[in-house]
Amino acid sequence: MSQKSRQTHSVPWPAYASELVGTAVLLAVGLSVVILAFGQGSPVVNWIPSAGLRRLITGFLFGSTGALIALSPIGKHSGAHINPVVSLSFWRLHKLSLRHTIGYIIAQFAGAVLGALPLLAWGSEGRSVQFGATLPGSSYGAGWALLGEIVTTFALVIGLFIFLRHKGLRPFTPALFPPLYAVMVFLEAPISGTSTNPARSFGPAVISGQWQGWWVYALGPLLGALLGVAVYRFTPLSQLEIEVAKIFHFEHDPHGIFHPEITQEIPAPIKRSSHARG
Repeated sequence: MSQKSRQTHSVPWPAYASELVGTAVLLAVGLSVVILAFGQGSPVVNWIPSAGLRRLITGFLFGSTGALIALSPIGKHSGAHINPVVSLSFWRLHKLSLRHTIGYIIAQFAGAVLGALPLLAWGSEGRSVQFGATLPGSSYGAGWALLGEIVTTFALVIGLFIFLRHKGLRPFTPALFPPLYAVMVFLEAPISGTSTNPARSFGPAVISGQWQGWWVYALGPLLGALLGVAVYRFTPLSQLEIEVAKIFHFEHDPHGIFHPEITQEIPAPIKRSSHARG
């Protein structure tokens, strides 16, 4: 069996650990930004009275956090999915095996809880916004929140695919996230909170106990991602193939995770006997 074949059948703990840490960093940093921007008693609320402008800045900084994770050594090892529906989308495109997809999702949810725990240090300021928990907007309800999550997750997945399928755009994929989340959070956050990520919603729900409408943040991103995959596969977008299930550091794959089509076990060549050689 070749070295790559052995890697494919081993457990890539460094990649799973990096995905756990990356998700934890996303929540710890990204949701701290949310608390600073909207928490009761935060000076930022006085410095920037406009809630819309604070949403715009918050979305940009949250997206920047994800981009920096992708560029970092964490992203080099794990691919920086840091979102279960991103891993599921790569699986649906046959760029990630089912085994590694499950491993990534477990790591992402575990990382989300670990990343949410430091948010408790914000005390009453964090509790005033449920430590960044996503909840359906009181003026909209669960139905509109579900639609908002479908639309925003679709935008995330289709934007990611458009960047990854073009060799010219591919190196700039992390740069997609800051402006994309700035616009989405500015426009959509009053409806659902703009999660686009079940793990991102799970972490603060665990520490805040705010589970109202949590099904929206499991189902909405899943449906949005599946819609994005369908649009990609059954439209001219698929004419250029996505080659690797990573956001950056595309050639780094020591564990044989991100190029499954070239890491399948290949039978050893049959040796001809001395009699056959004649």
